[in-house]
Amino acid sequence: MHGKEAAIAPHFARIGITVERAAIDTDRFGTFSGEIARMGTMADAARSKARAAAEVTGLPVGLASEGAYGPHPVIPFLPIGQELLLWLDTETGHEIIETMTDERPSYDQQIVTSPKDAVAFLARTGFPAQAVIVQSVQAMAPVAKGITDPATFDKAVAQALAQSGQAHLQIDMRAHMNPRRMAVIGELAGRLAARLNTPCPACAAPGFGRLRTVAGLICRDCETETGLIAADVHGCTACRHEVVLPRAGFADPAHCPSCNP
Repeated sequence: MHGKEAAIAPHFARIGITVERAAIDTDRFGTFSGEIARMGTMADAARSKARAAAEVTGLPVGLASEGAYGPHPVIPFLPIGQELLLWLDTETGHEIIETMTDERPSYDQQIVTSPKDAVAFLARTGFPAQAVIVQSVQAMAPVAKGITDPATFDKAVAQALAQSGQAHLQIDMRAHMNPRRMAVIGELAGRLAARLNTPCPACAAPGFGRLRTVAGLICRDCETETGLIAADVHGCTACRHEVVLPRAGFADPAHCPSCNP
């Protein structure tokens, strides 16, 4: 619905997989602008999309992406994004998920009370290459989405201000309206394609790759375990075979709870 196949399909073509766009309304699984709340986790939403895609196309495998953007959990005044790409073989139930964090996303929002403040918002967000959404603070539905020209923006802001005296401006996070997000999805697709091209050493199923990380990297000075990553766990989601790959080196004492309490 939002053109993600343009970023995803080329990576899959390199490993001999053709991506077909499913003609479904993916907004029913949740929208960034808030009219429809996402039910469950990112993986839940992507899984529902993948199943719907397989059903509509009649193909055995569904592929879906899901994103979440908001304040950084450690530095709240900075934004952060999470992207997820899910591969689901509906015949076997075999599911492979690849994720990526974007620490410099094109994500911003602001409530303004005048057209002048609205213009300042545009100046810092990359408009018009980056589309924006205008919403009345009182209304649940946006006044306008996908705005990429000043005249439409001015009209939408005036309408929102007339309704409530305030306009909620936000970056349009739909992939076809957000070049940065589309690029990140493309990078993530490359990672998933590479993983699909990696067979499990135990059962030969596709998709062997990193499942999670293990904290506890040893401090260089006192050998205390820290919160830094000590190992990566690679595995197969088909047969559950796993391999632990320790990371080299030691943690700087600055990250040690004993050396730097």
